[in-house]
Amino acid sequence: MFLKPDYNLESIYDIDIEQLVNKKIKTLFFDLDSTLMKSKTGKFSFKTLQFLNDLKTNFIIAIVTNNKNLDYIKKAQSQIDVPIYYRAKKPDTLVLLNACKDLGVSPKNCAFIGDRPLSDILVGVRCSMTTILVDSISKDEENCIVRFARFLERLTISK
Repeated sequence: MFLKPDYNLESIYDIDIEQLVNKKIKTLFFDLDSTLMKSKTGKFSFKTLQFLNDLKTNFIIAIVTNNKNLDYIKKAQSQIDVPIYYRAKKPDTLVLLNACKDLGVSPKNCAFIGDRPLSDILVGVRCSMTTILVDSISKDEENCIVRFARFLERLTISK
């Protein structure tokens, strides 16, 4: 099976806001770990917090994560004023579609941004959302085994 994200970018900071506005995208759903923060840190960088706050000018922002640790989610939530939906079991669509209902948005007017093709991009595709694949926010600090696993997973992407 091959997946084709609508956009394949190096970083969340490379997202073309004007392009998404022109596509009538109203809501941006982000994965949490490795997309918005270093994995297992529970801490957003100042740059990421500023970026997300700037996005709120044009979009509704929410986070959808497979993370199950409530203390970790509370730590992340204490730093940012956006809803975080956890235990998502991506690529299962239930939590993401419920988030759309909670926010009063149609999936066709949403984008899903994440670093994993087989969870983040697949859930977005399954929900008929615009999909944006980004590399890990901490790619330069990841060990060789993690980078190799990411390489293998990205073989599922159709260019």
